[in-house]
This record gives sequence, structure tokens and C-alpha cells, in this order.
Amino acid sequence: MKNSNKYTYLSFKINNEMFAIPIIKVLEILQEQKITRVPNAPKDVKGVINFRGDIIPIFETRTKFGLPEREKGKKSIMIVIEIKTENNKLIVGAIVDSAKDVITIPKENIKQVPTMSKNFNTDFLDGIAKIKEKFIMLLNTDKVFSEDEIATLLEQKH
Repeated sequence: MKNSNKYTYLSFKINNEMFAIPIIKVLEILQEQKITRVPNAPKDVKGVINFRGDIIPIFETRTKFGLPEREKGKKSIMIVIEIKTENNKLIVGAIVDSAKDVITIPKENIKQVPTMSKNFNTDFLDGIAKIKEKFIMLLNTDKVFSEDEIATLLEQKH
């Protein structure tokens, strides 16, 4: 969310790394929920939950981002976010380790993601912010999933 030359994000942790998403994309933060498994779902989709009367897919961010699995019994939360693509709008839940703070980041603190290799897709990152010697990866929620993944998630909803 823009506020002159500042942007407002919800920060959260996954595997001791800090991430943030634009606060305008966040619908709700939920404590652990009972997830109903869906047969043949993509490996990063844990299942579905009832959210305000709608069935929404829940994805595991650790799997999605290629990080180690969460230890059994370790607490997690869900951030319910809205994703928009050219053709669709979808509400999903993202399982993260913990939500931190709503933060405002000055535009000048946001740096471009460095090119890593041509095989490494960084399109889902809007940038990296440095705050108090810590790096925070700024996610573009609309690009975390490909159009094909969105279509698959929409099919499974019905």
C-alpha cells in the first residue's frame, strides 16, 4: 500500500527468514485450522478450509519456496491473501511460521532482487528491503503462483 514514498507490509517468518506482503492483500490472519486434504493436490497445497463460507486452498510456503519442512508439532499460522491474475481472482491461505508486524518501508530501502541465474525465477519477489541489518524479501502475491497453478487451484475448488 502506498503512502507517499512508503509502502505498508505485513511481515512474517518462514524458516528463520523474513518475508513481507503488501497489507492491502491480507484479508485475515488465522490460528491453526483443521485442513481437509484434497486428493491429487499439488505437493505445496495442504488442502482446503472454510473461510467465511467459501472453500479456499491452503498452501505450505516452506514447500512452495523449497525450504525444509516444519518440525512436527511446531506452531504455525495462516495468512489469508487475495491473488489477482489477468483472468482470475483467488483467495488462498498461506501457512507461515509466525506473523510479525505491520511495517512501513521507505521506497529508498527497497532494492531490486539481484540476478541469481537464468534458471532461478525471482518474478514473485518485488524487491528486498534492508531494515536494521536484516533483509526482508517482499513477495508479489500475484506472482507466487503461475497461471497454470491458479487454474489448477480453481478447478479443485469446484
